[in-house]
Amino acid sequence: MSKITSIFSALLCTLIWGTTFIAQETGMEFIGPYVFNGVRFFVGFLALIPFYFLIERKKSINEISKNKSRFFFYSILIGIFLFLGSVFQQVALLYTDVANAAFFTIFYVPMVPIIVFFMFKKDIHWSVWPSVILCVLGGYLLTNFQDATVRIGDTLVIIGALFWSLHIIFVGKIIKEFDAPITIGLVQTIVVSFCSLILAIIYEEFILTNILSQKIQILYAGILSGGIAFVLQIYAQKNISPAPSAIIFSLEGVFATVAAWIILSQILNMNNILGCFFILIGVLISQLVPLTKKVSYK
Repeated sequence: MSKITSIFSALLCTLIWGTTFIAQETGMEFIGPYVFNGVRFFVGFLALIPFYFLIERKKSINEISKNKSRFFFYSILIGIFLFLGSVFQQVALLYTDVANAAFFTIFYVPMVPIIVFFMFKKDIHWSVWPSVILCVLGGYLLTNFQDATVRIGDTLVIIGALFWSLHIIFVGKIIKEFDAPITIGLVQTIVVSFCSLILAIIYEEFILTNILSQKIQILYAGILSGGIAFVLQIYAQKNISPAPSAIIFSLEGVFATVAAWIILSQILNMNNILGCFFILIGVLISQLVPLTKKVSYK
């Protein structure tokens, strides 16, 4: 897979994520966050099964045979990180609004290079740091956070952002060793679904009519975001290291804003436009500056 294909995959998955926030929030009108998350990712798991048999079955058997225990260890680990990131974000939406959640989720952008640098002792290309600053500043302007009130749910979103960053980092590790993105996606989605449903059984109620009443939100957040988008992320990270990947993923806020403008006719103010501009510049710096010299991300 070429670098261009990886960037396209990253952009497409980010586009899907950017339009999922509303489905996540409205999907909890009659069901709890654990039920929503559990059903959503189970739907994502089911959506990936045909792709596995059509595209990757034979190849994945060969890939997993390289080191079966290591493959499942990392696949389950990223599933747990994805579960914790998504469940903290989902629960946080009960205690904060979408603008706050969208802004504090962007904190995974600076967290990724910091964790990579201190935990794995990897050098980070200098262009990542100004890109990170631009993306966080862009997120601040994009979400109209300056007009928001900080809430208890924001702490949950920040904790979730930590697990999102760990998910991005370890996806980068597993896809470099095992070229089986759909299989990895299958394992992580069923892990997220299983863990969420365990919590749902303990803390919430399963009412079929309530779940069916949110079928549109669940199908969208499940098939497109929970299934396809997270596999696209894995595809993308085969040729893009974690730190620049996180910067590209920050475009989620830009796509969410543009979608709200087109579909919901929401008005964009100057801060929103500047926010989009700063994030776009941050992404371009992270991708283009390293090409000016023969320097690669480590």
